[in-house]
Amino acid sequence: MANNITRIPKYGFRVKLDHVFPEKWTQNLVPRLNQIWGMITLGIRYFLYSIYIWCHGRKPLMDYLNPLNGKQMYGVPLGGIGSGTIGRGFKGEFCRFQLRPGVYQYKIKYGNQFVLTVKNKSGVTVFQTVLNCGGHPKSCLQSWDWTFQGTNAEYVGLYPRAWTVFDISEQKLKLTCRQVSPVIPHNYKDSCVPGSVFIWDIENLSNESKIISITFTFQNGIGEKGDKDGGCWSQVFKESVTNGSVFGVLINHAISKMRYTFGISAREKDDVRVTCLRNWNPKGSNEEIWEQMGQGRFPPGEIQPSPQTSKGEELASAVCAQTTVEGNSVGKLEFSLVWDMPEINFGENQKRYRKYYTRYFGCDGCAPKLSVYCHENYPRWEEEIHNWQEPILTQPDLPDWYKSALFNETYFLSDGGSVWLELDKEEKRELPPNDPRREYGRFAYLEGHEYRMYNTYDVHFYASFTLAMLWPNLQASVQRDFCDTIRKEDRSRQWHLFNGDIGYRKVKMSMPHDLGDPCEEPFLKINAYPVHDVSEWRDLDLKFVLQSYRDYSITGDLEQINYLWKNICLLMDGALRWDKDGDGLIENQGLPDQTYDTWTMTGPSSYCGTLWLAALESTCQLAIVLRDTDNLNKFSSILIRAKKAFDAKLWNGKYYNFDCSVKRSKTIMSDQLCGLWYLECSGLKNKILPTANVLSSLRTIYENNVMKYKDGEMGAVNGMLPNGKVDFCTLQSEEIWIGVVYALASLMIHKDMVQEGWKTAGGIYDTVYNKIGMGFETPEALSDGRRYRAIGYMRPLSIWSIQLAWEMRNRRSEGN
Repeated sequence: MANNITRIPKYGFRVKLDHVFPEKWTQNLVPRLNQIWGMITLGIRYFLYSIYIWCHGRKPLMDYLNPLNGKQMYGVPLGGIGSGTIGRGFKGEFCRFQLRPGVYQYKIKYGNQFVLTVKNKSGVTVFQTVLNCGGHPKSCLQSWDWTFQGTNAEYVGLYPRAWTVFDISEQKLKLTCRQVSPVIPHNYKDSCVPGSVFIWDIENLSNESKIISITFTFQNGIGEKGDKDGGCWSQVFKESVTNGSVFGVLINHAISKMRYTFGISAREKDDVRVTCLRNWNPKGSNEEIWEQMGQGRFPPGEIQPSPQTSKGEELASAVCAQTTVEGNSVGKLEFSLVWDMPEINFGENQKRYRKYYTRYFGCDGCAPKLSVYCHENYPRWEEEIHNWQEPILTQPDLPDWYKSALFNETYFLSDGGSVWLELDKEEKRELPPNDPRREYGRFAYLEGHEYRMYNTYDVHFYASFTLAMLWPNLQASVQRDFCDTIRKEDRSRQWHLFNGDIGYRKVKMSMPHDLGDPCEEPFLKINAYPVHDVSEWRDLDLKFVLQSYRDYSITGDLEQINYLWKNICLLMDGALRWDKDGDGLIENQGLPDQTYDTWTMTGPSSYCGTLWLAALESTCQLAIVLRDTDNLNKFSSILIRAKKAFDAKLWNGKYYNFDCSVKRSKTIMSDQLCGLWYLECSGLKNKILPTANVLSSLRTIYENNVMKYKDGEMGAVNGMLPNGKVDFCTLQSEEIWIGVVYALASLMIHKDMVQEGWKTAGGIYDTVYNKIGMGFETPEALSDGRRYRAIGYMRPLSIWSIQLAWEMRNRRSEGN
């Protein structure tokens, strides 16, 4: 029944549907006594800031007073990239809706189910159950059978597909639901589709024929109060396709005046009969609906649209597909779910945006068109997904855990609050003819599910490998958006919570931290981050330069570099103001002035220092490409002096010191070679630092930050003291940052420390996916005491830098 393309993979997130994870961690962090003193004034300011934000009808964009805790339930989410997502629990739940741009709703919608009905060859119903092991609702649908045992079902998730196998031995049946979403590298049309397909393969292991019906029920709403606002209505639709039709129901409603349509449908063929129930009330016991599903079909219903719901009411619909499966043979039923929400606005409603998928499907009631497209194209999607994944899955030298982690961490591109927008005609007219945004639109994703800022640049620096390698035109679009902000200024006043200063929201001639908060007006109001004056952060400008060269090394796009070049030089010239003593090396200002925004660096630091050296090297390389002799001479001269100063001030004979402070300079930072990592990923090997020093530093990090922390089973702690104890000077020094661990493992592989790289990263996967059940909501940080921070975070997308390192290493081996 299953071929090589559709078979259940050997690798992936694999659990029984009654699985209980062995450990339950929390996000309720308690700072240590030595950390509290430095946080008191910041905490007071944050509390006042939160009150102000709440009084203005919004939630803080980082809500430390009400942190989320992981639900240990998630599997592969539904939908393509940038068009909103609907989460799935591995036990069968529909949950974690992200249709309101950048905002998550976590309630389970119990009206969204698959129900199995089995009849014998005489047409007598012999078995019926809800195919969900996530628990039954207490206030509705009590007449339905929720007793299917999770021990008889298994889930395998390998993003963007998932398989759930139900072993119904008492009926001699085996059902496999294959969930497919169109997330396909380099395929921009299909990857933006807001929909998924569910293919049910049915194996009849008995000698007698059985009549099998599966009903897909779905209700309006996303799990918020607005679900009951009234005005919801539904209608049946039917579209002809090759060898049959697509028959389903449309559920029409609105979220904050943004109209949307859910479309549920099934494929009708010669051997598959489809019937629909236009509308029913998902509240109450719903015994009548259960009995109708028990018939294996719905009676002929109304063709006209349903009446609109009144305030306080909700609405559900259902699609039933029925087929006869002969003894010892197989059958197939196909369903799709789409959500058509063509236009959106953000919190302040200053502008209306069209989603990118409307370029291909239009804005006017395209849910039927999307449904047909899903049904007709999912076999091609699966073939393309297989062709992408199979070469990696079949490499014997790659660890099993990595084959799961690489693809499953990619979930964040769709389920990271992403928006993919089509530019309007006026915006396109203002752009150069070859600007990638004209063709590929504008893309943004959140720093994290709880950190509500789009395209947070210091974090995107790590995560961007996924876009650069798989959807490089989206990465090019992001770079152009940031490039266009550099010379802009926003003089509105912003309170910087760390030190209490008041400054401009966006300072001219600097990189912004982010492109805005979806609850304000992103793209128009940038730099939502309220904690520091980011115009003085030492890493943002340099990370723009490094990403620009990294992208060029992958794509060879000279037009992109020509567009960015003037601002690259502007930023590099501006960064020279941070070289206070004229030795060519920039200094930190004794503040947390970089992505580690509670971890103070003083004077030259290994983290910002390697970023600076790498940015100088990248600028010189770009100057060579563009034949800009003046800038080449200028920055190469600075680079020579900066390398000498870096070595003299930070090399201690074994590794590079954390910084030049008196108390904490000897801390072993796991991310001390960050700039070098980027150069290696850009094809610039053995630059800026002596190879012997690099290898010594990596060995020191491995021996201390990895192997002396939890016996090497939890990645690399950010800061370790030379005496083998964790640096507890700040919250972030004692954390393990998952995205940084992946970056470190990537650098180790670049430097032929392959086994050390796999060991370093492997502990992260085992902890997140196997022990604490945080897969598909991977946090930013882990720490001692069974704690994590920032659920559903962007930075772990850096795992694709490991794949880049592996591929580059293999190419070198083949060349030799």
